Parts: sequence; C-alpha cells; structure tokens
Amino acid sequence: MFGVLVMRLAAVGVLLLVASVGMAQAPADNAVTIRYVLSLRQPDGGFVSHKPDPKGAKETNSSLRATSAAVRAIKYLGGELPNRELTAKFVESCYDPASGTFADTPKGKGDITLTAVGMMAAAELLPKFDYDPAIRYLTANAKTFEERRIAVAGMEAGKKFAPVTAQWFAETEKTRNPDGTYGKGDALARDTGGTAAMIVRAGGKIPAEQLKAVVAAIQNGQRADGGFGKAGEGSDLETSYRVMRAMYLLKIEPKDPAALRQFLSMCANKDGGYAVQPGNPSGAGSTYYAAAIMGWMKK
Repeated sequence: MFGVLVMRLAAVGVLLLVASVGMAQAPADNAVTIRYVLSLRQPDGGFVSHKPDPKGAKETNSSLRATSAAVRAIKYLGGELPNRELTAKFVESCYDPASGTFADTPKGKGDITLTAVGMMAAAELLPKFDYDPAIRYLTANAKTFEERRIAVAGMEAGKKFAPVTAQWFAETEKTRNPDGTYGKGDALARDTGGTAAMIVRAGGKIPAEQLKAVVAAIQNGQRADGGFGKAGEGSDLETSYRVMRAMYLLKIEPKDPAALRQFLSMCANKDGGYAVQPGNPSGAGSTYYAAAIMGWMKK
C-alpha cells in the first residue's frame, strides 16, 4: 500500500513539474505582447524601439524602424492598430519624394535599409503610396548583398521588382557553394536562409538539384537551444527570423519546432515583449521577429 502511494505521489510530482516547466516556457500571451508594443507608441503616432528610461529624458523621438516593426508585429499578433491615420502620418513624414528615400525620423537622412523598411510600413499604412521613386533609389544604390537583400524585401512590399534584381541574383550565384548552399560553418544556415529567401521573395526558384542541400543546411543549423545564430555567437531572434522566413517561403519546417518555441519563450520578458537574445531587454524589432516566427509556424 505504501509503495503504491509513493508511486502515485511521484507520478503527481512529475505531472506538476512538467506543467510548471511548460508554464515557465510559454511564450507571452498575444494580448500582453500587443499591450507592450502599444506602450512604445509616442504622441506623434510613431513608436520607439525600447521603453524610455524613467530616469532619463522625458521626450523621446519616434523611429521609422521601430514604427515599421511595431505595426507589423501587431498585425502578426492578430491585433488592431488604433488611430492608424496618426501613425500613417508619421511614416509619411519620414519620406522624401524628391530622393525616393525614407529616413528614421522626419527630415532625417535616408539610406537603403531605411527606405526598404519605410516601404514595408507604407504597405501597411499608405494605400496610395507611389513606390516607383523608392525602387529607383534602391536600384541605383544597393551594391552589397545585405543592401540588395533588404532592397528586395522593400520591393516585395511594393509588389514591384526592378529588372536589375535578375543581375543581382546572377552576381549572388558567384558566391554559391558547389552543393547550392551559401556561407560556411556556423554561418551556413543564416547565409543560406537569407539568400534563399531573397531569391524566392522576388519570384525566383531554388533549382531542384540544389534544394535538398539548401533545406538540409537550413534545418541542420538549428542549435541546441532551439534557435539560430550568427557565426561564433549565441542564438538570436534576428537570425532565427531570417532563417524561418526562408523555411516559410520554401514550405518546410524546423527540424525541432518545439525547441524553437522554447527558444522564443527564453526570449520572452515579463513586460510582454521579446528580447533579441535571452536576458536582454525587450524591443520593438525583436518583438516583431518573435511575432513573425510564431505566425509562420502556425501556417
């Protein structure tokens, strides 16, 4: 009798332990995360990347980069952005139609990354936005792989790709490994995923003879903590987001979806936001990465 009782108590203990671990690792509730994102909103309709330090200056400048991330995070989380017109006005104020560029703040200096980010925000908030000047700017100025990768993302938002992207892809092919992957070592999953996503976003395809190696490189790049990371560094949400976008576009799953969800949980903070790496403060960008990953994993 005593032995049976001990076994039953042990079983209950195991169940409680499993339940408590599951609760500790559960991602932040969507409604809580949306409240966190909205807490970053400023009176001008824009968003800041992190919550202002209570001991710091009272006035905080909104950022186009943070605003674009916040708006898209709310969308992935299934929420609604209140007073969209005010946020749209802020995004529009960061655009210079003469140069075709977006800046991070009104009347600021634009660049390739910010212009692509602005185009993504415009796709959510400015239905009548003319993307042509921005596409011309990106076409003329994107030179490196990272510049071209983000430029393609901007063009995708505008649903219009410049013919030069075919040339970009041809040049990218020169960096391809013999098996069809990109990069090497710890950077293999990140570089292969980022390149594959760029190609597929623009309507291209990964050749069948290369696809198996590409998929293997992406899936096998998942680390012991469930995330993906840069070469020589720990896992992070930005790299995980980049790799997961490729998986979503290629219609494949992570090797261990549960482990990836666990990594997301490790990046979740008590304020409802997500950090780019466990233990770091929450931010608009990293919260967007988490929201996008969770959204893709549901589909």
